[in-house]
Amino acid sequence: MKKINRAKTFDALFLKLPAHIQKKTEKAITLLMQNMFHPSLHLKKIGGVKDIWEARVDYRYRFSLTIKRDVITLRVIGNHDEVLKNP
Repeated sequence: MKKINRAKTFDALFLKLPAHIQKKTEKAITLLMQNMFHPSLHLKKIGGVKDIWEARVDYRYRFSLTIKRDVITLRVIGNHDEVLKNP
């Protein structure tokens, strides 16, 4: 199992999300810890930036992350376009 770190930026953006999206996000983070490549996460590298990945919360919301050995750092969360613009 991987260790999860949450960047301050991630936490600040997370707190601004609607409660039902926060709940979905926590579920996605749990899946990420159990199986990074769970199909519902749609985990993939973000094009044009080095070593930053994106994962899906739902159809609209994504979060970005980095993976270094056994540590996953959650970077930002928001709608798809915002996350890809500033991962």
